[in-house]
Formats: sequence, structure tokens, C-alpha cells
Amino acid sequence: MAEEQYSWKKNLFVLWTGVFFCSTAFSVVIPFLPIFLHDELHVENNLETWSGVSFAVTFLASALIAPYWGSLADKYGRRPMLLRSGFFLALLYFVTYFVQNPYQLLVIRLFQGMLAGYVPSAIALVATNTPEKHVGYSLGVMSTATATGSIIGPLIGGVVSHWIGNREAFLFAAGLVSFSFLIALLWAKETNFNRSSKRSNVLADLKDAVSNRKLMVTLGMVTATSTSVMLIEPLLTIYVIQLGGSKGTASLSSGIIFSAVGIATIIAAPRWGKAGTKLGFGKVLCIGLLGGAIGNLLQLAIHHLVGFGVLRFCYGLFFAAVFPALNALIVQSTDPSFRGRAFSLNQSAMQMGNMLGPLLGGFLGGVLSIPLVFLLNGLALLGIAATVGLRKIGWPQRQETDRTVSM
Repeated sequence: MAEEQYSWKKNLFVLWTGVFFCSTAFSVVIPFLPIFLHDELHVENNLETWSGVSFAVTFLASALIAPYWGSLADKYGRRPMLLRSGFFLALLYFVTYFVQNPYQLLVIRLFQGMLAGYVPSAIALVATNTPEKHVGYSLGVMSTATATGSIIGPLIGGVVSHWIGNREAFLFAAGLVSFSFLIALLWAKETNFNRSSKRSNVLADLKDAVSNRKLMVTLGMVTATSTSVMLIEPLLTIYVIQLGGSKGTASLSSGIIFSAVGIATIIAAPRWGKAGTKLGFGKVLCIGLLGGAIGNLLQLAIHHLVGFGVLRFCYGLFFAAVFPALNALIVQSTDPSFRGRAFSLNQSAMQMGNMLGPLLGGFLGGVLSIPLVFLLNGLALLGIAATVGLRKIGWPQRQETDRTVSM
């Protein structure tokens, strides 16, 4: 038993480290990609459009191709998909160093989306190779890897691009992903995997997913909550200025506020994962959504920068419950033989939200005041929480609870 316990904990540590470095590499690019387009690739006109398309094409390609990789994962294993994505992402970051025009960059960003999948593969590997009583905790821990990488990545990217150059920063990102690939190659294990007799096609997988009502409801919530998170991103720096921040320090202030949400996630997510095991992941999801909704609605009463930062931190403490709970509900609503495809569909749902959120946020911010955008966001989260609560999605069955107690 001790060896089994050590094995899943070691696997968790290895995969957490890989996801952390992979997420950091992705975030490293964020601060200087528009500058790279302008200074290195000589984009003078429509810079904002080129920047937006360069980000969006990666999300879109990843969303569309993910079901195919999920089908392969259930046929050949999640670890091979982990290694496949790590190797090609590192290669593509390296090739980016040599691009000479924005069209070449766009093609590489497209392939990055098509060949991505390290993070969902790692989450699926943890979900299927961890003892059931530890799954909630492990998924909570894994969510902190992405949060930590997202916090540290832009800071590292800014420093690296400043000291060694924008092109060289892509080589640095390639090195980070290469490390993620190597530690997965050397130490990640997949012991709980039964190879299926044949690989299903994507259309059949989608039909199976559609017939699984619990899975489809969960995926719908993934898209909605991802959209909610990304809705505020294009508005945050502008809102910081409106609250009294100077234009010279607005980027720093908004970065700190974004970091506050990430730090709250690191603190709270593992605890919410443990709570989900005890209370039921549906209840924890409902609490997280309610906290996120209230955090958005209270913004109507906050009109100074420090209060906004504190409120976003508190929002992060509650919203940290949402994605680990959704991942756990995907585990509960699918058969192990379908789990790789389920988590790839989860990636598609999340990437669609990541793409829709900034577009919708930018549009709403143009026609409404930013506090009204927070209001709409809060009401939407409140509606999702009400759906989870009234329908008791993910609530533990009484019979199962009684049986657990009697054992």
C-alpha cells in the first residue's frame, strides 16, 4: 500500500511540474507578442487585429482538434498524448525564433493549437491513475499548476524579452516545454489503462458524448465559466485606469490584480478538492459559482483600486472551486474507456470559452459601462449556480452516502 500511495503522489508531483512549466511557457509569450509583431515582423497597420488573431487561432484550432487527440488517447494511452504534445510544442516554440513575417507566425500559432494537449492529457492521466478517494484533492492540486504558471509566465516573459530579446524568448519557452516533455518521458506513469480493441472515429465519439446528458451539461458549464473568466481580460487594464490608476502603472496594477486571483487559486484549490470528496463535487461547484457571482456583483459597490484588488482576491478564493469540481464531474459521468475523449472534449469546451470571452468582453465593454459587464457576468454565474443547485448536479446520492458510512 505504501508503494501504491507513493506512486500516485510521485505521479502527481511529476505531472504538476510538467503542467507548471508548460503553462509558464505559454504565458511567457503574452507580454511581448504584440511587440514582436511590431518590432521584429514589421507589422505597422492593424497591429491589434494581428495580435488578436494570433491568440485566437491557437484557441480555435485546439478546440476543433481536441476530440481527435482524445480518441487516440483512449486507444493508445494518455501518456503518449502527453509526450506527443510536449515534443511538438517545444519544436514549434523553437521554430518561432526563425519566423520572418506575420503570416509565418500565424501558421505556427495554428499548429500550436492543433498539436496542443499537454495540460488536458496530464489532468486525464491524474484523474485515471489516482485512487478514487484522492481524485478530488489531486485535481485541485493540478489546477494550481496552471494558475502558478499563468502568474509567473508573464513576469518571466517580460524579463527575458527585455534582457535577451523577443526572438530569444521563444527559445527560452521552447526550453521550458522541453523540460516538461523530459520529466514526463522519464517519470510519468500510466498504470491504469486498458487498451481498447479499436479506435473510434470522432463523429461516433461526439454522438456518444451527446447521449451522455451529465457530460454535456458539465461541458456546457465549462464553456460558460471559461467565457466568464476571460470576459474581463480585455477590460481589466482600462478599468484600472477608470478606478484612478495612472496610465504609466496600469499594466503593473492590472497584472497584480490578475496575480491576486491566481494566488487565491493556489491557496484554495487543493482545499476545495478535498471538500468535494467529502461534500460532493456538485455542492462545491455550486459554492464556487455563488462566490464568483457575488464577487462580480459586489463590484458595483467598489469604486477604488485597492478595494477592487481585495475583491478579486476573494473572488479567486471561491472560484478556485469551479474547475477542479468540473473535472471531477467529468470523471464521475464517464466510463474509464471514454475518459481521454471526455477530457479532450473538455479542452474543446474550455478553449471555446477562452476564445469567446475576450471577444464578448470587448464588445460589451464598447457598448456598456464596465461595471455593467461585471453585473451581467455575475448574473450569468448566478444562473449557472442556480441550475447546479436546483437540479442537484453532482450531488452525492443518499444511498451511496449511507453505504459509505456503513462500510
